[in-house]
Formats: sequence, structure tokens, C-alpha cells
Amino acid sequence: MIESCRIQGRTFATADLVQVRALIGAHPDWSRYRLSRELCALWDWRNGVGEWKDMAARTLLAKCAQRGWIELPALRRRSPNRHRLAAPPPRPWDGTAISGAGLELAALRLEEVSRQAEPRAEARAALASFHYLGYRRPVGENLQYTVRHPAGRLLGVLEYSAAAWKCAARDQWIGWSAPQREAGLAGVVNNSRFLILPWVQVPNLASWVLGRIARRITADWQAKYGHPVVLLETFVEAGRFRGTCYRAANWQRLGSTTGRSRQDRHGTLRVPVKDVYTYPLRADFRKGLGLP
Repeated sequence: MIESCRIQGRTFATADLVQVRALIGAHPDWSRYRLSRELCALWDWRNGVGEWKDMAARTLLAKCAQRGWIELPALRRRSPNRHRLAAPPPRPWDGTAISGAGLELAALRLEEVSRQAEPRAEARAALASFHYLGYRRPVGENLQYTVRHPAGRLLGVLEYSAAAWKCAARDQWIGWSAPQREAGLAGVVNNSRFLILPWVQVPNLASWVLGRIARRITADWQAKYGHPVVLLETFVEAGRFRGTCYRAANWQRLGSTTGRSRQDRHGTLRVPVKDVYTYPLRADFRKGLGLP
């Protein structure tokens, strides 16, 4: 018997654990990948557009193993979806300066490219080469946007991915309990990367892009994952940036982080303090998060 809990957004109880153990026991030769796919089929576990949630199932199995509830088969190969990957191959960049002279912002091309191989590869290469945090595979559900000059040159890259599991300033501002956060967190999305290429000097470009994406991201998220989002968040390193473009785009600063990493389980790993900003995508966003 185990106490009912939520893992990967799914309520998990004793009956589910019995099914998982039975699946592993009946097929000791199966890989973790095969087990996760079969578990999705057994539970009909899909996202909003009907795709198997096999990565969520794989993570659920790993968490069950960490808690000592099951024993998984040996890992046969590194997952192709590991967060840390080899840096994208270097590519030549045209560093000719681009200014705002004679350039209409409305003429720029803003595209969501997470399912387009070549634009996505170029976006990853730009982040790896020019973003101070480099490139890292986004966490969970995600979208990537590129901003291009009318002539086609890349001007900027933005990435939106799963929200931080916990953030005191955000959670206090929303006013939700831990169970409410667990149930509603899929409605929050993190702007995890924002890059304007270093040779681009176009006034108001950054805030304009943030505004344009805010007007379309709910529809884009719905189209890819089958559910809407109602709140955006981001974390701005306080000692490095002032958050000017977010404030200009009407994002609200809620406070600062405590300087602890999301990976820090022992309270000893220190990271730079970051300012917390949010942007509601609708006036009743709390209702969209499942709050009364």
C-alpha cells in the first residue's frame, strides 16, 4: 500500500503501482522505453492532441524506482531527450550590423519553429553561440520562436518551456496551495531563453517581440499540446540585467529568488539571485489555473 500522490501530473495510487509491477514482472526483457510506451497504452495516457506521454511515463517510472517501489531494467543507452546535449555544431554568422533605420517592426517575421528542423537547429546554434547560458534542451512542453528580418536574417530567439515547480514570490502572488499548484502548473509557462543577436540594434525590438508572442502563445500551445496557458513567467539575473524589456512589455516584477537552484536538495548550492517577472495572458488567469 502507498499513499495516493501526484506524479507527472497524474494521480498515482496503489492500484497503479500494482499495474506497473505486473507489467515489469511479465516482461523482464523490455527496455525502459518499451515499458513507458506500453504503460501509456495501458492507461491511454495522452496529451491534449492525442500523442502518447511516453516521456512523462518514463519519468514516472524513474521516480517510482527512486522511492524504492519498483526495480527498473538496466539502462541500455542514454536517453535522446537528456537536457544536456553536445553543443550544436558551429556555423558561420553574418555579423553585419542591423539597425532600426528604415525598419518597420511590423514587417519582421515571427515564427514558432519547434517542429521545423532547420529553423530550430539555427535557433539552437544561436543560443549556444551567443546566449550567456548557452543551449540546453528545454524542460517539458516547449515552444521556440525566431524573429527574422524581412530579408530572412535571424535577429533573435525565444524559448518557452515548463514553469518552475516552486517559486515563493510567484506562488505567494498567485495565492495557491501546494495541491492547487500541482494541479494547475501546466497553465504557467516559463520564458527560459531570450536572445537578441549581438549585432542587432533595433529600438523597442525586445519588448515588441514579447508583446507579439503574448498575443499568440496560448493558441500556439493549444495547437501543439491540446491545452491553453494563462500565465507567463521569467527569471532575470539581477546582477547582469535590469529587466527593462519585460517592464516595457508590461510584465510585473514580483520579487527575487533566494539564490538556490531547483536541483539543490541540501540547501548548499548557491546560484545568482534572479528577479521574478510574470505576465497574465487573461484577466481571470487565477480561474484558468483552477482557483476559485
